[in-house]
Amino acid sequence: MLLKNKLSWIPPTLFAAICVVGWDIAARRQSVQIIPGPWEVFEGIVELGRKGLLAKYIVASLFRVTWGYLLAVATAIPFGLILGWRRRAEQALNPVIQILRPISPLAWIPLAILWFGVGDLSAIFLIFLASFLPLTVSTMNAVRNIPAICLQAGRNFGLSEGELVWRVLFPAILPQLIVGLRLALGIAWLVVVAAEMIAVNSGLGFLIIDSRNAGNRYDLVVAGMVLIGGIGLLLDMGMRSLERARSLRWGYGTE
Repeated sequence: MLLKNKLSWIPPTLFAAICVVGWDIAARRQSVQIIPGPWEVFEGIVELGRKGLLAKYIVASLFRVTWGYLLAVATAIPFGLILGWRRRAEQALNPVIQILRPISPLAWIPLAILWFGVGDLSAIFLIFLASFLPLTVSTMNAVRNIPAICLQAGRNFGLSEGELVWRVLFPAILPQLIVGLRLALGIAWLVVVAAEMIAVNSGLGFLIIDSRNAGNRYDLVVAGMVLIGGIGLLLDMGMRSLERARSLRWGYGTE
C-alpha cells in the first residue's frame, strides 16, 4: 500500500508529458501559425516574470479570490446551518435561493460595475456571489443528512441548543461541507478569471484579454491559460488535503 501511494504520481505525470509532446508536435505541423508551442508559451511566462508582471497578476487574482471566497464562507455556512436547522426558515427562503442559484454570476457583471465601479470590489462581489449560493445549499443539505439519532443522543446528554449545534451538528456536517468548500473554490477561481476580462485591469483574466487586444500575443494568451490551470490545480489539491485530515476520515470511509 505504501509503495502504491509513493508511485501514484507517475500516471498523471506521464499523461501530462504525453499531452505536452502532442501539443508540441501539433504546433510544429501547423501550416499557418495558430497555436503557439509549449516552448513559446514557456518563453512568454519567462518574459512576464522579467517584466515583473507575473507575480503582480497572480497576486491580484489570488487577492480577489481570497476575499470573495472567505466572505462567502463566513456568511454562507452560518446561513446554511440556520436554513437546515430551522424548517420554517428553509421553507421561507429556499424558493428565493433556488431562483437565484441558476443565474450565472457573470450575468451580475453590469450591476457589479454599476454598484462598485471597475475595480477589485466588483470582482470580489462576483466571487462572493458565485461562492455564497453553492456553499449555502451544501451546508443546508449536509444538515438535513445528519441522522436523527445523533441529535437525539445530544439532547439526551442534556446539551443546550447552542452546544448541540457546535458539538454535534457542525462536526457531523464537516466531511460533506469540505466537498462543498472545494467545489465553491473551483467556481470562485473560474469567476475571477472571467470577471478580470471585463471589470478590472489586472490579474490573469486581464492578461489573456489584454494580450489578445494589444497585439495578438497568443503565446501570452496561452501562458495565462496555463497559469490559471496550474494555480487551479494547486488550489484543488490544497482543499483535497483537508479531506485526508485524520479528524475527517470517518466521513469518507477507509480503503
